[in-house]
Amino acid sequence: MEHKQLKPFPETFMWGSASAAYQVEGAWDQDGKGPSVWDVYTKKEGTTFKGTNGDVAVDHYNRYKEDVQLMAEQGLKAYRFSIAWSRIYPEGSGQLNEAGLAFYDRLIDELIKHNIEPIITVYHWDVPQELMNKYGAWESRDIIEDFDKYCRTLFTRYGDRVKYWVSLNEQNVFVGLGYRSGIHPPGVKNLKRMYQANHIANLANAKVINSFHEIVKDGKIGPSFAYSPAYSSDSHPKNILAAENAEEFNSHWWMDIYAWGTYPQAAWSYLEENGLAPTIEKGDMELLKSAKPDFMGLNYYQTMTVEHNPLDGVGLGKINTSGKKGTTESTGVPGLFKTTNNPFLDATDWDWAIDPIGLRIGLRRIVNRYQLPVLITENGLGAFDTLEENDEVNDDYRIDYLESHIKQIQGAISDGVKVLGYCTWSYTDLLSWLNGYQKRYGFVYVDRDEDGPKDLRRIKKKSYFWYKDVMIANGLVDRNNH
Repeated sequence: MEHKQLKPFPETFMWGSASAAYQVEGAWDQDGKGPSVWDVYTKKEGTTFKGTNGDVAVDHYNRYKEDVQLMAEQGLKAYRFSIAWSRIYPEGSGQLNEAGLAFYDRLIDELIKHNIEPIITVYHWDVPQELMNKYGAWESRDIIEDFDKYCRTLFTRYGDRVKYWVSLNEQNVFVGLGYRSGIHPPGVKNLKRMYQANHIANLANAKVINSFHEIVKDGKIGPSFAYSPAYSSDSHPKNILAAENAEEFNSHWWMDIYAWGTYPQAAWSYLEENGLAPTIEKGDMELLKSAKPDFMGLNYYQTMTVEHNPLDGVGLGKINTSGKKGTTESTGVPGLFKTTNNPFLDATDWDWAIDPIGLRIGLRRIVNRYQLPVLITENGLGAFDTLEENDEVNDDYRIDYLESHIKQIQGAISDGVKVLGYCTWSYTDLLSWLNGYQKRYGFVYVDRDEDGPKDLRRIKKKSYFWYKDVMIANGLVDRNNH
């Protein structure tokens, strides 16, 4: 749609930014914290870029006041952060760690003091290692009760002050990279196990959404989904069908469960035919149908363009973790689809397609299909940033990226889509799970790299000041006249 005049952003719009515990906190064994799977996995040779890990990360755990002060000076309206499960229950269940709970009390209170809305993610990939040792974490139904106990502890402790919550962050990514491509913990390549772990994660997600609505009566909760809307490479019907397959297997497979508690039919039929369907026990589908999210969380970085892939076609290809443009290989599922480059789009150094209009398309698809408001929980540009003289970081490329996406969000709002807020990824620079510290996303440069923490100084980038102006204006500002 083209509009004669765009609707303004709502007065209540949450202009925010985001992080994840393992990527920023450090303090990996401080104040009684137990090990998460990432504390263990990253110490194995060859799992991360140059052997980087989150032992120190950007030391947010010990510098949170400084980081919140930077947010306050910028005028940030909302900050999405995750809680490290193994800070609260060092062994995943059993003994509660009061020191861990107290840290997040301090962080929440500090945010509220500066009029910043806290948005809590209860799970951002860092399952306690003890649960992996004990029963295989997401591969066992035992995790449903342990996860619910952990979440109920958080809802009870913080629900008086925190009204926006994210349940599972990017379930499609943590099960896909953990059990299909084997490059995240537990490092497994087994589709049958992946679909079973995914079903158990769906059940756990549904249970905690119901627990939340019981405990925090005036709050909102939803999962965060990493959505890459699928395009066909052209109008050939075979490629259109491939795009339908990609949308169903990569997106509807998760979002249909979140919104409706049902698996899409063609995908389910395919899994049964190939012996991959998860085991459904009595009561499972009733639980999934009973849990109603208040919004769909959307992590948007790129669209995917696909084409027909024959039964003897392309399988898993290598992803680019080096930042050397053009090193990503085509990936796909034989008989369903395979990825191809979109000639109309530029890409980042990590070969992620830059497609602002794709965000608008994604927002439209979600709202039309699910009739849920959307909270954009992540969107941002990972890039090589240069610290110049006088502590300047001129990241105009990041400003261009964010500005073009915000423009399309306003377009979607003008189309009738209800968008609750926009959290950029990320607030400060942080550890990228597989890419070390070279891939920077933040408004705030952190002086550290793969070789060590250096002095961890926080330095405001050019984008920091640009976003400040956006928040003051409650929308885009004309940079030429500013």
